[in-house]
Amino acid sequence: MPELPEVEALAEHLREHAVGRVVHRLDVASLQVLKTFSPPWTELQGRTVTGAGRHGKHLDLDCDGLHLVVHLARAGWLRWSDTLSMAPPKPGKGPLALRVHLGPPGEGPGFDLTEAGTKKGLAAWIVTDPADVPGVARLGPDALSVSRERLEELFKGRTERLKTALTDQTLMAGIGNAYSDEIMHTAKLSPYATAGKLDADALDRLHVAMLDVLNDAVARSVGQSAARLKGEKRSGLRVHARTGLPCPVCGDTVREVSFADKAFQYCPTCQTGGKPLADRRLSRLLK
Repeated sequence: MPELPEVEALAEHLREHAVGRVVHRLDVASLQVLKTFSPPWTELQGRTVTGAGRHGKHLDLDCDGLHLVVHLARAGWLRWSDTLSMAPPKPGKGPLALRVHLGPPGEGPGFDLTEAGTKKGLAAWIVTDPADVPGVARLGPDALSVSRERLEELFKGRTERLKTALTDQTLMAGIGNAYSDEIMHTAKLSPYATAGKLDADALDRLHVAMLDVLNDAVARSVGQSAARLKGEKRSGLRVHARTGLPCPVCGDTVREVSFADKAFQYCPTCQTGGKPLADRRLSRLLK
């Protein structure tokens, strides 16, 4: 899933390549991706792109005051092309959901919004104010803007596990499954630690790790082409999606805890005092 660094990099790519161009045409290949009907998507046509930004993990293309806000979900992506096909795509065929022509169709550049797999979560809204998007309206403060003092305030009294708190977008925006694993590993904290019970030293480490991991990922991502961002993200991960490989810090084996539709990874030596965490799905298989 694209998280804060990748969405920021996509926003920067659009600021560099899309701002100043006119939306000539939108091709809607999947009606289910559009979550708004007023203003209609045709209202974007003829407008000049005046900005691009990010709200947590939401991408925002400002077209002279009318916003195309996109949440890429787990398998969505933005694919930029210097020349897009003139022929409108056939609805329901392939991963393409939405195509934005930023020049005469067949001659100018633009981008596709695509989604792999059968489980569809990619969503787009056309609004006059990004806050009209329910997911944006519910966002907590952006993770990169949170001070050490604010982090303590946000976690005060929280009873959920640290992994859950870090990925709760209403608490703090931008961190997902991958970077939460990286942050906790860097801070040497267990994913099962109770967020509201972290002591001052743990909060210090967590805050430093959060800023370091995210800023480093943003620095590595911004300037990369959209096509290279996924590979760049994977290359910088130390524990996430590295189950069974050695921890680059201590050499212990990276472990995994699996759930119904996702999993997280961690290093027992670095994060849990050498003790593997209970994996309920694996425990059931062993019975």
